[in-house]
Amino acid sequence: MLSVNTNVGAMVALQYLNQTQSQLSTTQSAINSGMKVASAKDDGAVYAIAQNMRGDVAGYTSVTDSLNRGMSAVDVAMSAGQSISDLLVEMKTKALSASDTSLDTASRTAMNQDFVALRDQITSIVKNAVFNNNNLVDGSTTQITALASTDGSRRITVAAENMSLSGSIVTVSSGASISTQAGASTMVTAIQTSLENVDSALAKLSSGSKKFSIQMDFASKLSDALTSGIGNLVDANMANESAMLQSLQVKQQLGVQALSIANQAPQTILSLFH
Repeated sequence: MLSVNTNVGAMVALQYLNQTQSQLSTTQSAINSGMKVASAKDDGAVYAIAQNMRGDVAGYTSVTDSLNRGMSAVDVAMSAGQSISDLLVEMKTKALSASDTSLDTASRTAMNQDFVALRDQITSIVKNAVFNNNNLVDGSTTQITALASTDGSRRITVAAENMSLSGSIVTVSSGASISTQAGASTMVTAIQTSLENVDSALAKLSSGSKKFSIQMDFASKLSDALTSGIGNLVDANMANESAMLQSLQVKQQLGVQALSIANQAPQTILSLFH
């Protein structure tokens, strides 16, 4: 039917052209953002899944930061323990030399001064072994804890090792000296015991540091896997989008031509009245 009021062909052509325009807009958005799902409007279900996964990735960032802080605190404690171990070795050497019965008083006094200086250095090291307000070798805390999961339900704990003088690890007292031959002989045994205890404590701290390191590697791998999964869900395939863009541009041009032809159809009615 020929009608000047209703042009069915033009309406159909316009519908297809609008559909092509919508698809073209979607494709251009994907090319501009690099994402096929950039907002909930694109695909609400996929966007919600991706957002949950992004939350987990952000959580693993916090987990990694917590593990890094914990590992750093343990590493500082280990450095302090190693220095204390070295000092105890020097103190043992001084005590052993001072236990020699043939040593004169002046020499023993000089050795005792060195011994006391080394002893006091242990206290200085213990007090200064602080990271982020955590000191694992002065007895001020019993442990350090770090996050191990994004929901905060799992944590990793490493026990502190109190290496203060007159303690259970460093049994050498804060007033220890080698001013006498008998005292020096007794001190050799006490220092040896302390040295063994410190080395054992260092092994425990090392094991704790490794726990942090292993968990940190695991968290990093999980975060990478989640990031990859998010990309699979929302990232646009640029090769496909490029091909789609060219196809839609051709469809758009054809749609415009089809609409133009359809709009000219009513003009044929004029020929009926000539």
